[in-house]
Parts: sequence; structure tokens; C-alpha cells
Amino acid sequence: MTITQLEYIIALDSYRNFALAADKCFVTQPTLSMQVQKLEDFLGVQIFDRNKKPIEPTELGIDIIMQARQVVHEHKKIQELIKDKKGVMSGNIHIGVIPTIGPYLIPQFLINFIEKYPEVILTISELTTAQIIEQLKLGMIDCGILATPIHEPAITEIPLYWEPLVAYVSKKHSLFKKSSLSMGEIDINEVWLLNEGHCLRNQVINFCHDLKKHIEVIRLDYQTGSVETLKKIVELGKGITILPELAIQDFNAKQIGMVRYFKTPEPSREVGIVVTKNYVKKRIIDALKEEILAVVPEKMKHVGSRVVLEIM
Repeated sequence: MTITQLEYIIALDSYRNFALAADKCFVTQPTLSMQVQKLEDFLGVQIFDRNKKPIEPTELGIDIIMQARQVVHEHKKIQELIKDKKGVMSGNIHIGVIPTIGPYLIPQFLINFIEKYPEVILTISELTTAQIIEQLKLGMIDCGILATPIHEPAITEIPLYWEPLVAYVSKKHSLFKKSSLSMGEIDINEVWLLNEGHCLRNQVINFCHDLKKHIEVIRLDYQTGSVETLKKIVELGKGITILPELAIQDFNAKQIGMVRYFKTPEPSREVGIVVTKNYVKKRIIDALKEEILAVVPEKMKHVGSRVVLEIM
């Protein structure tokens, strides 16, 4: 049994296709297939059910693959520890970021990071909070950028900034005439929210007790994970949505005219980096934190008098 064979079964589990898994591992399909079969023969068990389309791990295979992920993850830590001690800034880092942060934060620091650390290879995936937590524990990603705190014992949280939330109000709505708002003025039947699984949805609901009480009586349940979709609906003349402030940074004058800030204390969300307790890519994570803070507005670097919304 080799580390390479373990990497192959992890890839096959991730992509559920021999050709795609082989491509991701930079080997031919026959090579990957042969090595997976050799590992199964060595262990005396079937790891994958090849009769399923797409291919699936067997019940025992699920446990074997989970252990393989841990072994490969720990194996890679040895190389990372050596690099860290030598002060070498190189290698791969896989970042998971939630969709309500990614499009508005990543472009701001990405180019500078790539130019400053040319030997670091970035892989960035947009994932939900639950997916980030799961993939962190499985060693599939190195860190996540999401709304914190998440209260996970196995995960370390590194707070980055505190981002105010703002209302985006249709010109046809009665609240458009107001210069600032309180959450108590908002009616759930007129608010467009992200679908289940997005922490921004939960934060808005938790902040406004009226939303929590009447969430079941909403007239139209439009399931979307896109903040951009919600913005467009409001622009076309219907209702309100709640946006993170970084989402309005590229707004034109007309769009800015539809933004309403909340009265003090402003509702806000804490944004942080999350890693596993025993993470080893400390230098790269520190560099990532530094580049993010370099582009975040100064006012967001301190919580001040804002109300930090709970996720759950």
C-alpha cells in the first residue's frame, strides 16, 4: 500500500469517474485503474462498486477512503513543516469561500497575492459554510473564508473584519423615502432572502425577530444562492434585500441611491479564516490574512458599536 494509491482512491471518490480522476492525478486511466485494483487486492476488500453509474465506494470503502484522506493529509504535513521551518513560501493552498464573500473580496487581493508569492499555487472554490467545515475536516481544503463564529471544536477561527449589512430597497417601496432604517421596519413578505444553507440568510432572520416569527407566511419562496439575483429583482422594482457592504463597492450612482444603511448599532457579520486545529501552512495563511486586510476598508477592521449577527 502506497501514498500514491491512497491519493488515487481519494481522487476516484471525489470525481466518481476513472477518466476524470486519472486526469486530475496526471496519469493515464489504465494506470489509475490498475493501482486502485492493486490496493483492493492488497487489502482483500472491494473499495468501489464498479457496477454503479457513477461509480460509488462500498460501505467499507467509505471508511477506508476517509482514513486515506487523513493519512495523505498527515503525510503532506511533513513537507509543509519543513517548508515552514525553512521560511519557504511555496506550495499549494486550497481555499473554500462562501458565495456571499467570494465575488466581492477575492478579486480585490488575488492579483497582488499571486504577484507577491509566485511560488504559491492557489485553488479557490465557492462552497457553503457546511461544505467548508466538512472539507476542512476531511483535508480536502486548507482553509475557509466565511462568516464566523461557527463554534466547531475541531476548527480554529482567525477573525479578519466586521462587515456591515445594508438594505437594498426598490424605488417603489415605502422605505425608499427613508434615509436610514431599523430592522424592525422591515416586513418579511417584502424581503428577498438566499435559500437554506447560506449563513447570510440565517443572520438576517436571527437579527429580526419579526422575520423569525413570520417566516412561514412568505408568499413566494424563490430559492437562490446568488446575491446578484436578489439585487436584480429589487432593481426591477420589487421589495428589499439585505447585502454585505462589500457587495456594493462597484455600484453606480443609481444603485447607490437604492442603498439604505441601518441605524446604530448597525447589524454586521464577522468574517474570518478557518483552519483545522493542527494546520501547518502557517506562513501562507498569515500571508493570506495580510493581503486580505490590506484591501479591507479601515472601518471594518474593528467591531466598534456594531451588532454582530449570529449564524445559527
